[in-house]
Amino acid sequence: MKLSKYYIAALSAFLIWGFFSLALKPLHHYPSLDILFYRIFFCAVIMVVINIFFRYSVLKENMTVFRAMEPKQRRRIVYLTLGGGLLLTANWFVFIYVLNHISIKAASFAYLVCPILTTVLAYLILKEKLSKWQWVAVALSAFSCILLSFNSLRDIVYSLIIAGSYALYLVSQRKNTGIDKFLILSVQLIFAALVLLPFYPAFSSNLPTEPMFYWLILIIAIAFTIIPLYLNLYALQGVTSSMMGILLYINPLINFVLAIFYFNEPVNSFQMMGYAIIFLSILIFNEQYVFGFRRKAGLQL
Repeated sequence: MKLSKYYIAALSAFLIWGFFSLALKPLHHYPSLDILFYRIFFCAVIMVVINIFFRYSVLKENMTVFRAMEPKQRRRIVYLTLGGGLLLTANWFVFIYVLNHISIKAASFAYLVCPILTTVLAYLILKEKLSKWQWVAVALSAFSCILLSFNSLRDIVYSLIIAGSYALYLVSQRKNTGIDKFLILSVQLIFAALVLLPFYPAFSSNLPTEPMFYWLILIIAIAFTIIPLYLNLYALQGVTSSMMGILLYINPLINFVLAIFYFNEPVNSFQMMGYAIIFLSILIFNEQYVFGFRRKAGLQL
């Protein structure tokens, strides 16, 4: 079965995010709010530069399209776009705090809960249909989360906040159509920067003086924010929210491997079993892609 460009975009986004901790962990001695401030400010500036100097014709074209829309459609786009910016801001702050001050596994657990929430919300809100095998995959994912939540009540609370904010973002942006996706992301990041700007003088620490801080923030802004977020929005044009949710499991799986073999965090048997079940659920949910290739190869033989 041929993989669609939208599926590949979604897959690529979550593969990139899986290695986010490599760029974020070296900043653990900086306050979480400072990392959030500079990440979003850098993103906003980069998006403004790109849209004005490299995509100005696209900007003008979409402004014309937006003005020609019915008032109801314009309001829907505005609400979904600005609401998405607020959800991203909340998601990033809590994720950075948990990753740097709780543990990498706790942050990863959030993205184990997120696919389940996304799938359920997509089913309830967007009326997306799932096959029986996909429901089996969701059930396995839920079971794995129960295993991984043992003795981690604090992790569950943080995880639900992170997972819920991003699940709502994915589901809401599935309905945000009619405007160029890169432009939508630009507005969301600029809006997030404007929301945070009044808080910067009161809640930021001293201005960082290490050049490495700014280099890492620049890498985070481009490689781990703008690129994967755009891939997410692009993928939502041809991939369901529930599919995006399950592919999101790739992120914590990579994080879990890095936590064990790179950051040397301890792991127990429940965690090993839970992540193994999650890997199995990914294969089952994507059986049309995973096993479709094998069936096709068998027919060709």
